[in-house]
Amino acid sequence: MKQIPFNKPFVIKNEYNYIKDAISTGKISGNGKYTQLCHKYFENKFAFKKTLLTSSCTDALEMCAILCDLMPDDEVIMPSYTFVSTANAFVLRGAKIVFADSEKLTPNIDVAQIEGLINKKTKAIAVVHYGGVAVDMKPLLALAQKHNLLIVEDAAQAIDSYYNGKPLGSIGNLSAFSFHETKNIISGEGGLLAINDPQFIARAEIIWEKGTNRAAFFRGEVDKYNWVDVGSSFLASELVAAFLYAQLEEMETIQNRRKHLWQLYFKGLEPLAKQGKITLPHIPDYATNNAHLFYILTNSLTERTNLAAHLKNNQILAVFHYISLHSSPFYNDKHDGRNLPNTDRYSDTLLRLPMFYELQDTDVERIVEVIKTFYNK
Repeated sequence: MKQIPFNKPFVIKNEYNYIKDAISTGKISGNGKYTQLCHKYFENKFAFKKTLLTSSCTDALEMCAILCDLMPDDEVIMPSYTFVSTANAFVLRGAKIVFADSEKLTPNIDVAQIEGLINKKTKAIAVVHYGGVAVDMKPLLALAQKHNLLIVEDAAQAIDSYYNGKPLGSIGNLSAFSFHETKNIISGEGGLLAINDPQFIARAEIIWEKGTNRAAFFRGEVDKYNWVDVGSSFLASELVAAFLYAQLEEMETIQNRRKHLWQLYFKGLEPLAKQGKITLPHIPDYATNNAHLFYILTNSLTERTNLAAHLKNNQILAVFHYISLHSSPFYNDKHDGRNLPNTDRYSDTLLRLPMFYELQDTDVERIVEVIKTFYNK
């Protein structure tokens, strides 16, 4: 029986050719030909005011945190149901994290709870578009304007997804994307900082280049470059950029394939959902679906554990996602003690099914049948 992995990195067309070309230019350390092509692609397609390719989404988030200019004891509100990088970026700058619960219908942050968490120490709100499905941004923007707060979009999973027609990552002041091998568009590792608020552009470029004004020097804007701010080596190599650009050229093909697989899962598992045996993903009217992942919710932690084992016994690897950050060993004693029941429900019952470009229709059909067999025992 063929094993179906949870994820499989893929090459779609010109990745090898572009890497070879990048090497031939004699500059592979970063901010060369393919970095500039990637920047231009994102700025043209999604109308980001400025983009900077990074070596990971974690790096892009750390740049966001630096740009927020956090002082000790400043607070940042974010969901507890997210990957550790979302929180860690701000913790590294000395911020206190205030966790909000997820919505009942999606793992996204419950925007209705946020205002009750805002106080005079609150500096920013970081939202995560889980699975590429948009957080409800309109009321969030109103809150940010009312309380003079920054909005950071963790759009790691949200490439080519939209909120009321507006690209995710283009709505907040700053945003971060991921091209990790598990994402829709991949480069092994890799990320992107998108800047939508012009006040951050000049400083972001300095932070990106280890705190120097090196980029301005190479454009001839200054006669020498110097250390002018904090920063780090956040930029990605040209080899990463070359691989990424080949994938960006084929985005429509990749997205269409993933959306087809997502629909196969949804239609195949819909009968179980109608029987109340599982819950399927919810896509709000204001959001699009970029088919980043497909998950189901079981009715208990024990059920999820048993289902995952059943799938593994049938050579299918399915994985759960985040352990609630507010209950993590690092942050448990720093959390204010509020119960976050929806977050805990997703932590206990969400199961991600295999999803990658080269997954076959017959693979999805087999996965669906194995899940049906489990529930029809």
